[in-house]
Amino acid sequence: MPHTVPSCSFPSYWLPELVHSFSSSLCSLPVATQILQRRTFSGADAINALRPFYFAVHPDFFGQHPREREVNENSLKRLNGYLENLQRPGVRTHKPAKLTFYVRETTVKKDAQNESLVSDKNELANSGFRSVSFTLHSKDVLSTVMDVLTSCSLSVEHLQDLKSSTAPPKDFQRAGEPFYRPIKWDKTYYTFTGFRDPEQELEQARNVEPTLSLWLRNNEAEAAKKQKDSLPRREELTRLKDALCQKLDLTDIRWQRTWGVAHRCCQLQSLSRLSQQNPESLHNLQGHTIVFADQSGMKASGHVMLGTMDVHHQWSKLFEQLPSYQALLQQSEWLKERISLLLGGIQVVHIEGMGPVLSLEEHYSTLNTFYKRLLPQRLALHPRSLQGLTMTLENNHSSPRLHEMGHFIVPTAYDTFRLQTFFQSNVQEARNRMRRREQMEAEEAAVMLQCLGELSLLSLRKQPSITSRQMIPCCQRLMEERCPALQGLHLCISHFYSVMQDGDLCIPWDWKG
Repeated sequence: MPHTVPSCSFPSYWLPELVHSFSSSLCSLPVATQILQRRTFSGADAINALRPFYFAVHPDFFGQHPREREVNENSLKRLNGYLENLQRPGVRTHKPAKLTFYVRETTVKKDAQNESLVSDKNELANSGFRSVSFTLHSKDVLSTVMDVLTSCSLSVEHLQDLKSSTAPPKDFQRAGEPFYRPIKWDKTYYTFTGFRDPEQELEQARNVEPTLSLWLRNNEAEAAKKQKDSLPRREELTRLKDALCQKLDLTDIRWQRTWGVAHRCCQLQSLSRLSQQNPESLHNLQGHTIVFADQSGMKASGHVMLGTMDVHHQWSKLFEQLPSYQALLQQSEWLKERISLLLGGIQVVHIEGMGPVLSLEEHYSTLNTFYKRLLPQRLALHPRSLQGLTMTLENNHSSPRLHEMGHFIVPTAYDTFRLQTFFQSNVQEARNRMRRREQMEAEEAAVMLQCLGELSLLSLRKQPSITSRQMIPCCQRLMEERCPALQGLHLCISHFYSVMQDGDLCIPWDWKG
């Protein structure tokens, strides 16, 4: 396994959390009858059924491919959210989910010494990966699992028996504690059969991470060469971006993902060609910020998203619809103001980088639903009692909570009178956390600037998933280590080691000294 695979623990979307969240909805009967009766296809069943899929797309195996790793991380979160919604009682409508995964290609190696044991000794061998995109419309867990596996060209033979046994009997009852749990094979199973243990491979992948100095010694020359080769492309990117911003009167041009410089140049050149071929279609872009993203539309923030897989016709159609989007954005802002007046001055916000990209349509729908629930209640909150605080809205039936960064996370379906009590009980703690967040952000900015100068870096940035609490000690340790190999390079703090295609260095925030 390459040493560039990260050493972080399993992300939140990995098996233990899924089993825990899905198991809460399992149905059970007295043990004596459970063993004999058929049962529904549960969340725990889904986890076991999708094990080949998780093994093929798990981000830990894409350490040398940061863009593909990020795509898989985001798609896994969306897939698991879709499965959780299917398990949630009372939810009858499910929005289709369009997902993209990079699937590791595998080939079967034969045991040359004993052909009769081939079926028992299949070995996985990496041979690159392929991109797979599909849309989920399923209304139940089993169909969703089948769709995922078939879309990725993975075997569904292990599900054939389950398909005929998922209908619950007429006398099926929900009572007691769930008896079912996912199968966890004993290590002797893998020794006897010759199959590879996926959990063991992941553990080995995490344990091979080198020290920072060793990794830099092995990769500094490659990074320097790639960076030198990318200089003309970087200059062209800056020129194209400045020219388009000036020509179209744009506020800014950004990218949702960490695409390479050449890829970004191609996207800007495509937009430039459209501006020459059909200039009248771009008049509505004035004053906007463009974000090259996975799909076209408008973000909750009001930024215009251009889908990188879309053609010029789709972009032009979006530009024609911008006045309608602008009207919807104004209605969203009006709803935020009304909610703030009803809830003591608290501001509804959407925090970029926390969760999937939120479209303006989804944001408006969430605001409107919450406002309609809130309006008839007329809560007894002082007009300025929550002023200076922020909250985000979620479309689920969970309980409200206070984020470590100081903002409230509020489910739209939560009882409004209980919400008032929750706000009043946590208002002081929220203000304390906000102050600590502001202090940490200021400290982070200062230590990043200091690190940039002391290490003579060309640039220093971090991935959105890296918190200030992680970034600050990382920079402090880098200044203590004083690695001369970093001088004159672009450095990104991430969760893994990698040399990007343009020479940028990615190192984990918790790198080993």
